[in-house]
Amino acid sequence: MRHARFLSALLLGLAGPAAAQDAAKPPAEAAKPPAEAVKPPAYCAGIADAAADARFAWQKETLADLEKQVEERIRRLEAKRAEYEEWLARRNAFLAKADEAVVAIYTKMRPDAAALQLANMPDESAAALLTKLSARAASTILSEMEASRAAHLARLMTAGGRKPKGDEKS
Repeated sequence: MRHARFLSALLLGLAGPAAAQDAAKPPAEAAKPPAEAVKPPAYCAGIADAAADARFAWQKETLADLEKQVEERIRRLEAKRAEYEEWLARRNAFLAKADEAVVAIYTKMRPDAAALQLANMPDESAAALLTKLSARAASTILSEMEASRAAHLARLMTAGGRKPKGDEKS
């Protein structure tokens, strides 16, 4: 930019002192050429189509990348939804294992007898049954059980049908 001004001032200086004064004026004050006199150079017209094509190709590539990202996120969300649906089905099956009639029977049993029977029952069934009992009845039955078995059943009850991590017994 400075070189162009210097060259124009130099050329105008050769033309005379009046032209040099015009060159010293800021560009805003300099005479503006008419609109039809300003035309893009011929090389711009020659590469305009290629530039537009390149811009279109870049935009298309960017959109394709974004579409892949959206599809990946949708896939992960669908996987998470399926995982939650599976958990809900396990939870419902877990709660259904403890039939109300069986719950009523265990509610009326002595805690030591109920603890012996629940100790020999499958883990999920025993935990589901204890979940349906009143807190008082469940706590007295658990207190009559072996400590490790009671802790395991309590973990299952807390998990609510989910398989606890690192638990081989479930």
